[in-house]
Amino acid sequence: MSEVVDRIRRDWKISDAKRDAGLVTPDCIARKDDISYGKDATWQKLDIYRPKDAEGKLPVIVNVHGGAWVYGDKELYQFYSMDLARRGFAVVNFTYRLCPEFQFPAPVEDTDLVFRFIKSHADEYGLDTGNLFAVGDSAGAHLLGLYLCARSDPGYAKNFPFPIDTTLDIRAAALNCGVYDVHPKDLPDKNLPKILKEFLPQGGTEDELEMISVAPHVSPALPPLYIMTSTDDILKLQAPPLVQALCEANVPVTFRLYAAKDRKGKLFHIFHEDIRQQAAIECNDEECAFFKGLCRPESPSNKRP
Repeated sequence: MSEVVDRIRRDWKISDAKRDAGLVTPDCIARKDDISYGKDATWQKLDIYRPKDAEGKLPVIVNVHGGAWVYGDKELYQFYSMDLARRGFAVVNFTYRLCPEFQFPAPVEDTDLVFRFIKSHADEYGLDTGNLFAVGDSAGAHLLGLYLCARSDPGYAKNFPFPIDTTLDIRAAALNCGVYDVHPKDLPDKNLPKILKEFLPQGGTEDELEMISVAPHVSPALPPLYIMTSTDDILKLQAPPLVQALCEANVPVTFRLYAAKDRKGKLFHIFHEDIRQQAAIECNDEECAFFKGLCRPESPSNKRP
């Protein structure tokens, strides 16, 4: 394993632990942990969080975590995901296979497996598959963007060596502080090109970089998207070109640039995961309201007698 990956995993874990210090499972949340969604007992696990007092099937948010393709798991995203669940959703929070242990497209395949799991276990866990949404941040926004493009364009889906399940309708998604163009000249963090060389099977050829950049593969069949970044996000400049591509393809898109309330403070990358911060509360409220505004009426089969 490279020194870059070792350093990211060590330093970011310390930072995330400080951010979430003192947080516990809210009394209002019921959780099911460590559910297998694939054959790999170490990596392919998910949790499901629901409001305790909710009855019947709930609209679903699938969370695709970030971490520069080399870091992160469902444990690090549990408090953020439960915070979304408090707003009236069943949230599916999963771990996927990381680089360098696994190369692309392993995490995209895992994302597809999670949606297949939801389809097969909707009754067991109270999941309303008619109201299915997704969020992703940083590298997770990148992976979710690629997955949505593959679901929306059969021609692009042929780039993936596994079938993409398109039987479920993803109503909308939020891409948060994401990386969408992976060409080295467009990456502000000098570590990302190094990681991509390990992540991509051919070491990051021009064809590979083009294939896993999101904007070139936008199609009109994409669902409505909420794209957000912040004033001091290291990836802030990645968002506008994607928004432009979505507009040109006539994909409904909401774009938000969040700023610190006092206009003097800083609002950094993935600020929305710091759930006690006022800007995070505002962002997560608005994204969940965006999803609720696109919900279909609950079908009678989803309701308990």
